[in-house]
Amino acid sequence: MNRTLRNALVAVAAAGALGAAAAAPAMAAGTAQAQPTARVQAQLSNPKTVKADDFNKARDILIKAGSKTAEKTHPSHGVKDVPVSYGTSLLAEARDEFRATDKNLPEKDKQSGMSHAHYKAVHDAAKKMGIDTW
Repeated sequence: MNRTLRNALVAVAAAGALGAAAAAPAMAAGTAQAQPTARVQAQLSNPKTVKADDFNKARDILIKAGSKTAEKTHPSHGVKDVPVSYGTSLLAEARDEFRATDKNLPEKDKQSGMSHAHYKAVHDAAKKMGIDTW
């Protein structure tokens, strides 16, 4: 495999769809090697801690959506921040609970295995805590 093509393929894989679109004209024109640039999307990461108030508000969002696991979770009090693992666990448990609850819904009424309302609640709670992955 020639070096220019190999480098272009590596750049496309690293840069994803946006990088591929940007690198395509350079490869088609036969110009210099495509190099990875700042177009590579930054990976979002979770914070190390979550504000206790945000954790409690996220918990309330999930309780209002019908999560029994969130209801059983103790609210945070007496501390300023909680470990992010508290928030990721809260979200994962609610997600799994909602998927189990909504498993018999028609596919058109589901998003990511749960009802649209449950999906929105989980993502609203995640946004409240600043958590991207759980």
